Amino acid sequence: MKNRLKIERAILNLTQDELAKKIGVSRQTISSIEKNRYVPSTVLALKLSLLFEKPINDFFELEDSEISILHKLDKKTD
Repeated sequence: MKNRLKIERAILNLTQDELAKKIGVSRQTISSIEKNRYVPSTVLALKLSLLFEKPINDFFELEDSEISILHKLDKKTD
């Protein structure tokens, strides 16, 4: 999954630590999300959406390979 969290965080001049404190997670969690080592839970993604006042898909986007898999699964159910 692609994500723009680091870019959005920089726009607001927030450090990883500041962002982490605002949404109740560790700095390491923010770092892991930004480095694509961790996919946030729905609750965490919603918190980010509310904090930045942007839709979730402004932060997170499926990779082409993930979309391709969904299309293949959809064709199997037809």
